[in-house]
Amino acid sequence: MATPWIAIKDMPQHVEEEVTIRGWMYNKRSSGKIHFLQIRDGSGFVQAVMVKKEVSPEDFEAAKKLWMEASVEITGTVRSDDRAPSGVELTVTSIKTNHNPTDEYPIGKKDHGVDFLLDNRHLWLRSQRQRAIMTIRERIVWSWRQFLHDRDFLLVDSPIITGAIGEGASGLFELDYFDQKAYLAQTGQLYAEAAAAAYGKVYCFGPTFRAEKSKTRRHLTEFWMLEPEVAYYDHKDNMDLQEALVSYTVKQVLEHCKEELTLLERDISPLNTVLEGPFYRISYRDAVKKLNELGSSIKFGDDLGAEDETILTQQYDRPVFVECYPKGAKAFYMKENPDDKETVLCADLLAPEGYGEIIGGSQREDDLDKLTARMESDGLDMDSYGWYLDLRRYGTFVHSGFGIGLERTIAWICGLHHIREVIPWPRTIYRLNP
Repeated sequence: MATPWIAIKDMPQHVEEEVTIRGWMYNKRSSGKIHFLQIRDGSGFVQAVMVKKEVSPEDFEAAKKLWMEASVEITGTVRSDDRAPSGVELTVTSIKTNHNPTDEYPIGKKDHGVDFLLDNRHLWLRSQRQRAIMTIRERIVWSWRQFLHDRDFLLVDSPIITGAIGEGASGLFELDYFDQKAYLAQTGQLYAEAAAAAYGKVYCFGPTFRAEKSKTRRHLTEFWMLEPEVAYYDHKDNMDLQEALVSYTVKQVLEHCKEELTLLERDISPLNTVLEGPFYRISYRDAVKKLNELGSSIKFGDDLGAEDETILTQQYDRPVFVECYPKGAKAFYMKENPDDKETVLCADLLAPEGYGEIIGGSQREDDLDKLTARMESDGLDMDSYGWYLDLRRYGTFVHSGFGIGLERTIAWICGLHHIREVIPWPRTIYRLNP
């Protein structure tokens, strides 16, 4: 009877049993008559101990010649080991080499620069650190979907190729779409608004594209965004939903990703603080005043830049909503603030510790005449938005929504400096490969 093949993550359930694991050797050291093989299989990492007198001479010699990232199948007995991160190790009885590289692995034990690592992103993903980040990424995505599913939201996917501008023409990737002009989507929001009129509570989730020539640590040209849209939610309802989503997300990561956060050396005390109470809320006008007192030269009408967001968030121990920006600083679809007609009913949610904006949201303009006037003043091609204006012609309604950037959220929760490390294949103004 063949020895059962199991995943490394399941080994603690098989102590004192003989099993086979299949994976890759990411490190090795030898001490005369013992090989210590560090094996990964995608589910976890484990040390396989090969003692010369307990295996065939051929297997011991084969292990001696293994290069990093050799693909192997190893059979042995699972042993408890309190010193091991997983609590177990494998005492080897036999090894089969599927492929042993003939060249030295490009990403060895020495330190490498970020550009080199990104050039070899297809290999860098194999490291323990990158696995931890991608595991947290997957947990966040799962948490978002679970949060919305439990609240009766319907997933309605939006198109990636569109003829309508969502966030301003300066940030568009333009396409030659047969005989028409088209763009890579900056947002799925306009389509989510149409779906909200049909189904009430909806969301879309997928890649979005911005052609901004930004070189900051917070920007990618392609990133993933979750965009809920809710019928009959006003500006306050919208912020309450965002706060609940972010708190739930942090709670889920703290509960399910302890090992990954530890590996990343993330100080979790600021994350625990997020769960302690309501988020802060400050008006844009008050934010400008506070920033001026702290030395910023920002004036009314300016959007908050990365430096302003960093200064502001350093004043708070939890996320902070900045509400009601000036009309000119925000998109055409935002609802005019009835209490301050120079501003709109919107909010950006800024993460603490200097991470800045992770969510942008607003109540949408539901008045056809006001929306049309704003679009005309912004010089938008009205023919491209006929379907969007129909939402105000046929059963217009109060509604709100927001977009939360996945990569910025991961960077904040993981405590990482640069956003390019939190997406499998980062796209920036200088990087298209691999």
